[in-house]
Amino acid sequence: MEMTGTVTQFATKEELEWLEMGPFDGGIPGLVRRIRRILDVSQRGLAARIDVSQSVVARWETGRTSPRASVLHALLRLAGLVPRVQSAETGEEVGPMRDDGARQHGGNRFPAHTDLRVTGWWVPSGVPSTSSSHYDWIDRSRTAKDPMVRFRTCAHDRRLERMVRGTPVDHPSLRQLAAEAEHLDEQREARRVVWGRRASAA
Repeated sequence: MEMTGTVTQFATKEELEWLEMGPFDGGIPGLVRRIRRILDVSQRGLAARIDVSQSVVARWETGRTSPRASVLHALLRLAGLVPRVQSAETGEEVGPMRDDGARQHGGNRFPAHTDLRVTGWWVPSGVPSTSSSHYDWIDRSRTAKDPMVRFRTCAHDRRLERMVRGTPVDHPSLRQLAAEAEHLDEQREARRVVWGRRASAA
């Protein structure tokens, strides 16, 4: 049976609205196809460039599997593309967290969702704050520029602190945190001077 006429004559209202909304985001399968189009290669040609089988590329393009993030990044570089992540709410570009962010003494990164704050210089837990060894550790840490870094694990406490101090964009580097500890030293020294003058005046 032969049908004549335009699409609009046979489509329902819902189908027309669907057609007018396009083009649609093709997701990862569409991105892989876009990369192939930019490189002007077949599935087999792309597979040869990244050392996988043609069937793997076919599965990516049908959405049955997806390339790992590192592979996708390599595909984008191959096509001369730069990935860009932006906020759905503001449209502002969002980058990855810095690689040189401060780390804990064991070498592990601080939890990404927490905000780091400096309270002074690092002293091992268990050392009494009134002992001479406590002040020895402070001197060592100051020389090594090794600040005491704390963070809140309680979500409620974090929300309250962010309401007062704002939400940092990233974790600072160790150098920045050490500078903050030095600033705290300067503030404490200034307070001691003021208190000394008040005591002398009294």
